[in-house]
Amino acid sequence: MSTSRRSSRNTEEARLRLAAVDRSDPTLLHEQVAIELRRATSEGEAKPGDQLPQAKDLAVVLGVNTNTVFKALRLLRDQGLLEIGRGRGIKVAGTPERTEVIERMKDLLELGRRSGYRRDDLIALLETFPR
Repeated sequence: MSTSRRSSRNTEEARLRLAAVDRSDPTLLHEQVAIELRRATSEGEAKPGDQLPQAKDLAVVLGVNTNTVFKALRLLRDQGLLEIGRGRGIKVAGTPERTEVIERMKDLLELGRRSGYRRDDLIALLETFPR
C-alpha cells in the first residue's frame, strides 16, 4: 500500500511523551504502561480518533516487553479507551471520563448480579430515573 493511501486511511498518529516504567515500583508493569497511556489521553497527547504507535514501538520507549504492552492495551480496550484492530492499528476510542463510566457500569452490573438482578432488570431500573 502506498504511503499516500495509508495516510489518507489512518487518522493522525498521536504524539506521545511517554516515560519508561519504574521497575522499583511495586505496580505491575502492564498497569504502569496502562497508567502512562491513560495519562497521555487525559493530558491531550492522544485524543479520540488518534492512532497510537505500534505496540513494538511503545515497548521500546517504555522499556518493557511487547507482551507487556499488549496486556496493557487489552486492559485499556476493555475499559473503552482504545480500539485495537488486526491490521488497523491502535486507535484512541474514548476519554478517561468514558473509561470511568464504563468501569462504574461494570461495578454496577456485578453488584446487581450478586444481588439477584439480571442485566435487563438493571436497564429497566435505570430507565425509571429522571433525565
